Amino acid sequence: MKIASLDKLLEDELKDLYNAEAQLVKALPKMAKAASDASLKKAFTSHLLETKGQVERLKSIGRLLGIKLTGKKCKAMEGLLGEGKEILTSVGPTAVIDAALIGAAQRVEHYEMAAYGTARAFAEHLGNTKVAKLLQQTLDEESAADEKLSAISLKSVLPRTDQNGDES
Repeated sequence: MKIASLDKLLEDELKDLYNAEAQLVKALPKMAKAASDASLKKAFTSHLLETKGQVERLKSIGRLLGIKLTGKKCKAMEGLLGEGKEILTSVGPTAVIDAALIGAAQRVEHYEMAAYGTARAFAEHLGNTKVAKLLQQTLDEESAADEKLSAISLKSVLPRTDQNGDES
């Protein structure tokens, strides 16, 4: 892969993010269905709506920059979701499955936070403050989703398990 400039690197990052979000739109309903905890189901469902909005925001960024965001596969998201897919067919106490789903979802959120932070920094350096603000908005949403997952884990899911993984 040839990257001739920071503009081209930003374009590549945005294409990667666009595909990552598209993959996540397909995965979140499956994660919601697999969750047993009501607050976790709701978090996945609400994040699906938010993710669809993030896809639209990326499309807006593409229009602002005059670039098409299709044509790239995000291998990192594919791998993260592949690991998460294993949980969907796992057997065990529901609270432990929920804890595994949260872990998988948080790995996705952390990847997204890193990627959006990188893209935002590139946009800022290039002087594109409007794109940087849009990317920051998504970064803030991803951070809030991660915090929500942590709260659900600590308040609702983990208390239902003991050290052996049995339901309490």
